[in-house]
Order: sequence, then structure tokens, then C-alpha cells
Amino acid sequence: MKLSLGCIADDYTGASDLANTLTRQGLRTVQTIGVPADDLTLPEVDAVVVSLKSRSIEANLAVTRSRAAEKWLRGRGAGHVLFKICSTFDSTDAGNIGPVMDALRADSGDAIVLVTPAFPETGRTVYMGNLFVGGVPLNESPLKDHPLNPMHDSNLVRVLARQSKTKIGLVDLATLARSADAVRGRLADLVSKGFGAAVIDAVFDRDLETIGGVALDHHLSVGASGIGLGLARALVASGKVKSDAVAAESESAIGGPAACLAGSCSQATLQQIANAEKTMAVLHLDPEQVIAGPDEAKRALAWASERIGKGPVLIASSSTPDQVQALQSRHGRDAAGHAIEQAMADIAEGLVRSGVRRLVVAGGETSGAVVDRLGIPGFLVGTEIAAGVPVLRAVGAKDGAMLLALKSGNFGGAEFFSDALKLMR
Repeated sequence: MKLSLGCIADDYTGASDLANTLTRQGLRTVQTIGVPADDLTLPEVDAVVVSLKSRSIEANLAVTRSRAAEKWLRGRGAGHVLFKICSTFDSTDAGNIGPVMDALRADSGDAIVLVTPAFPETGRTVYMGNLFVGGVPLNESPLKDHPLNPMHDSNLVRVLARQSKTKIGLVDLATLARSADAVRGRLADLVSKGFGAAVIDAVFDRDLETIGGVALDHHLSVGASGIGLGLARALVASGKVKSDAVAAESESAIGGPAACLAGSCSQATLQQIANAEKTMAVLHLDPEQVIAGPDEAKRALAWASERIGKGPVLIASSSTPDQVQALQSRHGRDAAGHAIEQAMADIAEGLVRSGVRRLVVAGGETSGAVVDRLGIPGFLVGTEIAAGVPVLRAVGAKDGAMLLALKSGNFGGAEFFSDALKLMR
């Protein structure tokens, strides 16, 4: 295997988003769950996205796992590696973006790394180093209430400087708008002054194309799926991949029962759950009972078994920010989050054991727990359901053929669950 592009994603839904973006730009792409085993057979592809569940774990462990992924990708010929992070820069002052970036930069030998979570198509833009979500500064958006990584500062130069051991500079929009060479000149100037990373502005899709072309001068970049779009377009323009490459997806139908699981507490997911109640059976878990023990998961599976033969079902652990905060204050943030993730994984395992072969999962941490429990080593990337969310066909799954959709909490339209099931045949 000779890869044109290697990617390391810090959660599973973000990996799906990136893999979807690369596929749409013409790169044949596979998403793996963790660093692939040597005996996993992968098709001939242009890009591999290695999915890690490393966004909210201890920083040293995130670094170790990310370095192992980079080593695997470099060993398959990847000259450039993208460390894929969330487009809302989910990361506390302790990391993990800064520590992982520092380690991968040291391994790559790059003097400086370009960093941007911008993805204008999904409403994420960066101006003068400040991240905007749908036109609202990050610290004023709903992400300020994120249950794991609340974001209270929109200035990414400051945020990253609190995490990284290197100096963080800025490439502003005026420089970017002049030319790719102007960006290169600004990076050279920052290097001469001892800077090891630079946040770069991006407001329009064309900005991403310029960034992608400059990033390919280096061995490493850091950002969301937007920079992946720029890298992919630059690779296609260079002739290193064929622009007529198609999504690596079999057309054979899977069929069988379908189910949805929602663990995200984002406003978008809460609205999607409310809309799903009009078209399918929905069960809301009791968070206190989930934390108390396994009986709540068993209740959910019994409830689903009575209904799954009549149509799709949705099981949700999602709560409002106030409810989440109250739960965390009573039980601790980590303990509450872990209990809910494991309960959702228990439910997914039980659903698949009962015959479910089409599974939609909302929430990055929930998706990670579910896929880990199901032991799925990789996916072929298929049809796009919503911006950043493709249909995924399991590769090497112990339970046989399966279709999944892994949705980041804030992604998708109001009818996401029904839209997903329509495309998952």
C-alpha cells in the first residue's frame, strides 16, 4: 500500500467526517478503528483515516496512541499526515491537541505546523485567530456548555499556547488572501523567530485550497475536515491521485432491523431526537438508573425487543446542559460520562446480538464506546447522509456485514435519524 495521505483522528465521528470529505474530493478512503492489525486486509486506497478515541483521555496516552498511528501511516508511504481535531477545537488547557501536535511535529521533523479547525461549509470559520461557530464566537456558542470540554475562549492562539510547549503564531486572512507564497513567507518569518506552530485564518472554501497546497510542503498539519478538503484538492491538482476515484462502497443491501442510539447532549441532537419521536419509537434512559447499574440497559433492550420487528427504534441518554451539569455535580464528570458510554455500548452489543445490522449513533464519545464494543476494525466510506456524516460499511466485523452512521453531536439536519435510515438499505 502506498498512501497519498495519512490521517489521525482524535475521535470516531470526526474520523467519519474527514473520511467523507476526502471521498467527496475524489480520494479512495478507508477509516480504521485504531491502528490496524497487520492481518487486516484493506483495499487499494489513496488515504487512510486512523480513528482514535483520544480527545478526552489522559494527554500522555493520547500522545502514545497518536505516535503509533503516525508510525503505521508513514510505514505505508504517507508523506503527509493530518492530525484531525474537532472543528470546535474541543480541548482543555491540559490538552490534548497541544501535546499531540508537539509530539507529532518532533517525529516529523517539521520546523513549523499549520493549524486550523476552519470548515466554512459547516459554519466553522477562523478570523484573526478567533474561531466562529455559525457566525458566533466559540465562547458564546453552545460549545461553552460542552459536558467534557467546555470552550470559554475563542482565540485559538491563546488556547493552543496554553497546551503546547512551542510558541504559537498567526497567519492572518490578509496574508492568506495575497497568495500561497505570502503564506510561505509568513511561516518562514515565524520560524526565524522561534515559533513552532501557526494558527491560520480561513473564511471561504478557497482559503482551504490555499492552505492545503502550502501544508503539503510539510510533513504534518493539524486541523478539522476543512484542511482535509484543502489537502485532497491539492493532491488531485498535483496528479498524485486520480480525480475520478469513487467511494469505496459495495452496492449490496444489508437489510434487517435498524436502530438509533443518541448520547450527545448538543442542541442539534436534542432537536433531532424530538423530531424522531414523530416517526419511530423512542426511549429516554434515566441517567440516575444508568449510573446505578446495568438494569437500565437491560430495560432498554427488553423495550427494543418488543418493537424492533415493527420498525426502527431510538434509545437516547441525551439530556439538556442543566441536567448534565446536575448529574455531574452529584456523581463526578468522569464517572457519569463513563457509566453512560458503557451503558450505550451494552445496548448496542445487545441490539446487534439480536439481529440489528443498521445502526445510527449520535455523539462522538458514544460512537467510540459503541464501535470499540462491537470490535469493528474498519469501514469503507460510502454515501453522504449529511455534511460530514457518511454511510459506513464495516470491514472485518466479527458480526458480519453491517452499516453504521457515526454522527458528531452538532452535525446533521432536524430529520437526521430518518434521513440516515433511508440511505442505509
